[in-house]
Amino acid sequence: MHGKFITLEGPEGSGKSTQAQMIIRRLGEMGIEAMYTREPGGTALGEAIRNILQHNAAGEAPCERAELLLFEASRNQLVEKVIRPALEKGTWVICDRFIDSTTAYQGYGRGLPVDEVQAINSFAIHWIAPDLTLLLDLDVNTGFDRIAQRYLELGESADRFEQEERSFHERVRQGYLTQADTEPERFRTVDASQDPETVSTAIWDIIQELL
Repeated sequence: MHGKFITLEGPEGSGKSTQAQMIIRRLGEMGIEAMYTREPGGTALGEAIRNILQHNAAGEAPCERAELLLFEASRNQLVEKVIRPALEKGTWVICDRFIDSTTAYQGYGRGLPVDEVQAINSFAIHWIAPDLTLLLDLDVNTGFDRIAQRYLELGESADRFEQEERSFHERVRQGYLTQADTEPERFRTVDASQDPETVSTAIWDIIQELL
């Protein structure tokens, strides 16, 4: 039996990682094997690329098109080394960000041609598409309030994308909403301004449609 592929998308601070882990826990309680992965990252190569993209590990920030292609390189490695094999074994894959993040950030946010970004997305994923995409929608200012609190508690600082102007993140959010409107059969939008348990309950109601 082929596994299901669920992706979580949304603006900064929307709680994707937290909700991904809660999904895996609930699936496990039902006896369904599920795994977590993330983008960029999820493989040794992907994590190295993540460090370049988020923290300028190469010593310089990538140009816009180079940034796009680095995301796609990380994505293809994740698809071929992790996602495809897991799905073929019957494992459910819960992925924190996937193709729609690239369309939102590099297309709508950076201003690269959206159709070209989506074409490169398709090339990178090689026929592996999500069965369900959960868009955790959140006001940009609320998201950054959450991020500030998290970094205060952890003693960390914002990454390269979090340092972008709020107008960039507003475009990203609108890009997500546009994609959700365009593909209603795949996307489900959840109000991420609620407490984590309430959001988790809403998500679980949606996932049960896959069950």
